[in-house]
Amino acid sequence: MELIRGRHNLRPHHRGCAVTIGAFDGVHLGHQSVLTHLRQQAKSLEVPTTVVTFEPLPREYLRPLEAPPRITTLRDKWPLLAECGVDRVLCLPFNESLRQLSAREFVEEVFVSGLGVRYLAFGDDFRFGNRREGDLDYVRALADEFGYAVAPTPTLELGGDRVSSTRIRAALAEADFELAAQLLGRPFELAGRVLHGQKLGRQLDAPTANIALHRIRSPLQGVYAVRVCGGGLEEAPGVANVGVKPTIGESLEATLEVHVLEGSPDLYGERLTVRFRHKLRDEQKFPSLDALKAGIAADKANARTWLANHG
Repeated sequence: MELIRGRHNLRPHHRGCAVTIGAFDGVHLGHQSVLTHLRQQAKSLEVPTTVVTFEPLPREYLRPLEAPPRITTLRDKWPLLAECGVDRVLCLPFNESLRQLSAREFVEEVFVSGLGVRYLAFGDDFRFGNRREGDLDYVRALADEFGYAVAPTPTLELGGDRVSSTRIRAALAEADFELAAQLLGRPFELAGRVLHGQKLGRQLDAPTANIALHRIRSPLQGVYAVRVCGGGLEEAPGVANVGVKPTIGESLEATLEVHVLEGSPDLYGERLTVRFRHKLRDEQKFPSLDALKAGIAADKANARTWLANHG
């Protein structure tokens, strides 16, 4: 899969393709259905597939503290799109220049001049352009003028409701990891590289691997029983805290701290994948470090018990 970063990197050989556009946060079963549809159309036209997405996402740029928490980061999204058979991803930096484009300018500069779109699969809830006038009806109205075909993206339902990123976030907020996995088509995971932290975990008998989540908000918050992979670990049992560390001093960005329950592996610099299995409790502020130490000991014992009984 080819990654194209920005309109300025589009070349003549990128023209002539079947295109879809959106955040694709989570690359869930609904997204996978859209991409299957896109591949089928591209095959009939004998052209490659291109996914257009943004970084940051528009709502993150416009209202960063109010934007929905990411299910997947940009880095995590690439392999998932590649697994879906996408040929190219055009990642547009969402900035003031892009925000100021009118809907027609966006169609002309991105879809037509940049990509030479032949087929456009377009979501009925997606909006673009500086006045948000760009929608499914808008791109349909321009189809004859610019010589492309357009169709709404297919909608996938599970359990009587539409599969969506919003529904997955709601499931994660309720720690319903079974439903989240059904909607995603895989277990929910967070991943990242282990950084040096304050080393406070060693004083609390729970040395932790500190992982920056590169987002202000996380779809999870609290303490969880987890399985950890990477750095020589394979489905290792662990306990994880996702949040802002209220006892130690709150931070602006969400962080992930993982304590591996077996052994004392040196994980600095390693990239870990943390699979969430069960919520133990909400994040809380303890009155002292001694109280925090006791709380962590209880979390470790509860995580061991749950994972031993449920895998």
